[in-house]
Amino acid sequence: MSRSLRRGALAATAIVFSIAALSACGAGNDAQTLEVRPDNAAVTVDDVKIQNALVITQPEARVKGPAVVSATVFNNGNLPQVIESITLPGTAGTVKLAAAGGSGPITVPALGSVVIGGEGNASAVIENGLAEARTGGAQKVVFKLSKTGDVALSAFVVPSAGYFKDFGPSIVPAPPGASPTASASASAEGEHGAGEGEHGTEPSGEATTAGH
Repeated sequence: MSRSLRRGALAATAIVFSIAALSACGAGNDAQTLEVRPDNAAVTVDDVKIQNALVITQPEARVKGPAVVSATVFNNGNLPQVIESITLPGTAGTVKLAAAGGSGPITVPALGSVVIGGEGNASAVIENGLAEARTGGAQKVVFKLSKTGDVALSAFVVPSAGYFKDFGPSIVPAPPGASPTASASASAEGEHGAGEGEHGTEPSGEATTAGH
């Protein structure tokens, strides 16, 4: 075999191994692509940074029920701030805020952060739902803080399913014509029985203080 032919054969072999390696990276349950999460809304105003902002609706589009706002709010200032309200301009949705544990204002500590949404965290429940929002779209959300004032951003609207299930509404009514599921019934009983917050559970953590 001539030198030029040997070089061509080696090059072809290298290409085959490269393709095989790339294919292996995308195969199996532990594929790196399965770890990719969608980019979520974020904004920074003065000392306040809000990231991972979402509006999470019911799992089924045809089900009427509460929705929630989920986000992480950072305070890089030297003084604590209170989230006085969260509003959804252009909609009839009203948001009820509660600190971790289900009562009191949501305070973001100095040089710290607060997670809104998820068990044991602060909650922001859109009690009358959000009929105007469509899954896959974006909704303007305004956070009003005691010192910074209004901080606005556009949050993606997603259903309470898959990765977002643990951050979605705690009350999930059954679809029309279906019987309530055990989980939905238990969730509703837990919330009404506790009479506090979105999740009706004991807090597993408070606002964290972290240096930035």
